[in-house]
Amino acid sequence: MTHHRHVRRPLVLALLLVAVTALAVPAPAAGATYPYQDPTLPVATRVADLLSRMSLDEKIGQMTQAERGSATATDVNTYRLGSLLSGGGSAPSPNTATSWADMYDTYQRSALATPLAVPMIYGVDAVHGHNNVVGATIFPHNIGLGATRDPALVQQIGQAVAEEIAGTGIDWNFAPCLCVARNDRWGRTYESFGETPELPSEMTTLVTGLQGPTLGGPTSVLATAKHYLGDGGTTGGDDQGDTALSEAQLRAIHLPPFQAAVQRGVGSVMVSYSSWNGVKLHGHQYLISTVLKGELGFTGFVVSDWNGIDQIDGVSGFTAAEVTAAINAGIDMVMVPTAWKTFINTLRAEVQNGHVPLSRIDDANRRILTKKFELGLFERPYTDRSWTSTVGSTAHRALARQAVRQSQVLLKNAGAVLPLARDGNKIFVAGRNADNIGNQSGGWTISWQGSSGNITPGTSILQGIRAAVGPTTTVTYNQRGTGIDRTYRAAVAVVGETPYAEGQGDRTGSMSLDRDDLRTISTLRNAGVPVIVILVSGRPLDIAAELPRWDALLASWLPGTEGGGVADVLFGAAPPTGKLPMTWMNSVSQQPINAGDGQVPLFAQGYGLTY
Repeated sequence: MTHHRHVRRPLVLALLLVAVTALAVPAPAAGATYPYQDPTLPVATRVADLLSRMSLDEKIGQMTQAERGSATATDVNTYRLGSLLSGGGSAPSPNTATSWADMYDTYQRSALATPLAVPMIYGVDAVHGHNNVVGATIFPHNIGLGATRDPALVQQIGQAVAEEIAGTGIDWNFAPCLCVARNDRWGRTYESFGETPELPSEMTTLVTGLQGPTLGGPTSVLATAKHYLGDGGTTGGDDQGDTALSEAQLRAIHLPPFQAAVQRGVGSVMVSYSSWNGVKLHGHQYLISTVLKGELGFTGFVVSDWNGIDQIDGVSGFTAAEVTAAINAGIDMVMVPTAWKTFINTLRAEVQNGHVPLSRIDDANRRILTKKFELGLFERPYTDRSWTSTVGSTAHRALARQAVRQSQVLLKNAGAVLPLARDGNKIFVAGRNADNIGNQSGGWTISWQGSSGNITPGTSILQGIRAAVGPTTTVTYNQRGTGIDRTYRAAVAVVGETPYAEGQGDRTGSMSLDRDDLRTISTLRNAGVPVIVILVSGRPLDIAAELPRWDALLASWLPGTEGGGVADVLFGAAPPTGKLPMTWMNSVSQQPINAGDGQVPLFAQGYGLTY
């Protein structure tokens, strides 16, 4: 650890400099040792003062983000780490809101024990609720929120999520994903609010919900617009692939949501793993510095994605050239989950040999520190435990249920089979997604890829159906449909996808229902009973060949923990009002299919029936 270098100069000159400095800076407020610790001073003044006191090592530390699994509280102190994160599924044990708050405070205490007492900032992927925390409210994934067409609702959700995040100490959320998903084969399609730029742009209200009207409120959490730029436009929907578009197309389709987020004052922007015409975004100075920071006027800080700098040259293990390319391109904070010590040493060497100008290091620090001051981290560094009880609260679950209700898209309703009668009815429910919180929540739930089963408290779709009916209605459930007969008035098949996230979610071949799902539907169909299909999926699926044999089809997307919202629509407690955020293919051969491309879809973007 190099501390401030001492330069010998005549004592008189040194004293004179101290006197001048003292005259130039107002006296600190009570309790503050230096001007940067004085909350009455303007943020820019505090940043300038703090920067003037920082060594190169302290500045590089601010630019480094390590994963909690590979950095101790002592490391935060020793290496002056500016930030930590939890990767998907990386949680303290036991995984409770209080454990998270205790963990956060332990790290923060260590950061504040450094000579300059600069607080660290902690980031998580809370992409549909505070989804790494067991017991948190899990909201519908973005594709479902896009179907609501309700930016005000999305802002309320942002506020609720911010309260749950704040209750665990965390100050920074890697959300919203403002990708414009153009090919439904892409495994992150469900993270997109819609396939045309208008929808994600409108839903940047999530930024305002998370951050509050200005940073520094009691539950203000720094938001992140991601992934910049063009992650939803890759050839073949290949995750981390190449977006082959002209600059005019890139600007027309993929840039507008980021422009909208910048106008809303989004605090950070995360760079995409993908490439634009063969050039990795993590080294793209034109798009990061010229366009985002210059043209769009983004004043927050730019963060890399997980080990993103390591992908610039396509060879495993980051090099000095990659570090320099990323920092000089305009990345301010680097997410290096495990190899952060190597990163620190590499960046220091690259500054010392002149490959990275000190002005770039100072600019990065100015941006990061500005957000830390604006968030109030210097005054209120620890968890505000008064919010901890909001994690999974009744009020937040009610809001999530409303979001589920509004996200349901009714695609077919032959003979007005829906809504189902709540009383005097006999209903058979089947399908592997009927009674499975993990399946209905999808990826990024408790773990990175998500998982099936009872992974966190909530209401399954089956439980929602059971709770919705009156005492004179019979509800029978068998996952495979075994036991159904003609005496049932209706059969409900809850089918679709099982959880996945980026990479593993890419579907390169068929996009149809699998054999188990088709067999279950067929069993119900053969009983001669009207069949209602509830599709739980992260994207439109290839169902055109089967659809004629279904009486009704409800696209439920990935609703999260509040399955009661699906039942609300099924039984008519609320009419279906959702509209497709994506074009629904007639067959998989049409991918990519998008509004305005001249292909004839099964259902157009914006389609949705009601009762």
